[in-house]
Amino acid sequence: MKTTTVNLNKGKSSSGIKENLKRSKNHRNAAAHLLTAAKYHFEAAIHHEKGNYEKAEISTIAAHNQVTLSNETQKLSKQHAIIGSSVSD
Repeated sequence: MKTTTVNLNKGKSSSGIKENLKRSKNHRNAAAHLLTAAKYHFEAAIHHEKGNYEKAEISTIAAHNQVTLSNETQKLSKQHAIIGSSVSD
């Protein structure tokens, strides 16, 4: 079986490549915040089931903070996408 290599950066300037790396990093950061938020929500559920309502509340607030951070990161991704598409078009 023959392997073919494709250069995805063909014809792109170094600034275009840097923008793609920024976008990728922003997506990864947003996903990491969402995974952390899910972890805190699971913790909150466990605390709630055990009757530890104060700990459940703390975990819930931590989860909401992570979702907020994810949303802020996604806004950066959206801004880069809008700016990047208008520059490259």
